[in-house]
Amino acid sequence: MEAIIETFKKVVTQIATPFSTGTGFYWKDAEVVVTNEHVVRGNREVVVEGHLIKRQMARVIYTDPRYDLAFLTCSAEPAIPAISIQAPETVKLGDQVLAAGHPFGLKFSVARGVISSTDNRDGQVKYYQHDAVLSPGHNGGPLVSLDGGLLGVNSFTVSGEGQTGQSLPAFYLKSTVQELREKGQGGVGSRCFNCSNLVFEETIDGPFCPHCGSKIRLPSQEEEYEAVGIHLTIEEILVACGYNIKLSRRGPCLWEVEQGSAKIFVTYYEPNGLIAGDAILCELPREDIMPVYEYLLRANNELEGLTLSVKGKEIVLSLIIFDRFLSSESGLEMFNRLFQKADELDNVLVEQYGCSWKE
Repeated sequence: MEAIIETFKKVVTQIATPFSTGTGFYWKDAEVVVTNEHVVRGNREVVVEGHLIKRQMARVIYTDPRYDLAFLTCSAEPAIPAISIQAPETVKLGDQVLAAGHPFGLKFSVARGVISSTDNRDGQVKYYQHDAVLSPGHNGGPLVSLDGGLLGVNSFTVSGEGQTGQSLPAFYLKSTVQELREKGQGGVGSRCFNCSNLVFEETIDGPFCPHCGSKIRLPSQEEEYEAVGIHLTIEEILVACGYNIKLSRRGPCLWEVEQGSAKIFVTYYEPNGLIAGDAILCELPREDIMPVYEYLLRANNELEGLTLSVKGKEIVLSLIIFDRFLSSESGLEMFNRLFQKADELDNVLVEQYGCSWKE
């Protein structure tokens, strides 16, 4: 099982948009990242990042609201492994399965469960039902057999007395790619929810399906996201600090950047107007931590507008400001100080006090 988990760790990707985060996986046979349509809805391009896929903007080339599928195109390292689709007739009730993904936008994780239905239906669409725990952010990730075969794409969770996950069987994925190869012209496309026909840039003129007249929107027709209000001010500050704002977005109120070896999260808590910048510097040493705490206390007396703290094993440098006090000028000065100090202090803690770099 460890070998299977290691394989899927290399192909699973984290997906971020200005609106949400989710999971995807790289299907080498088709050279696309597969995810749910609802994860990338409303976007022409999204941020993808994986073990063998560097953080980059990936173009949305296909959306499918009927099957809740989407395909993205991006560059991946040649060493990324291929995954095979397991034949649907081999999937049985009681089979043990693994659901891989990035729950809540966190690190890669795997949940284990059992197939409880192989023919659960939503209209005409068939789903595998299983009890592997799916959390927000898992959507779009793979459902895997203990033999390492791809069973399906995790699409949603039904909550009641017990949580049940629903996964779109992988044969839909295979048939969709085959249909795209037969009918596509290499451009961006989408499946009409009403009539199920594929529609491409070359065959559409306006916002309606040329086959049935239903309203349809291709990924290339989506408008570019533009931040407003405090979100815009925060993004202007990050751009002025030299960061690529598209690659920094991790949802509606979260941005992630790197300064040297430090990873910094900027969060806007809109209900109370709080803006926080948290730089994850390093981790406490396993032994002899008293000198580290003494250093942190001394440094806190000298830091202007910044605070060092310990969260679990992590040492964090934080900036807190309320939105009513934030301007482009004041914010630029404060965040520049946070970024510079983060890159300076993590080296001191590791080199002089035996702390370890964050994995």
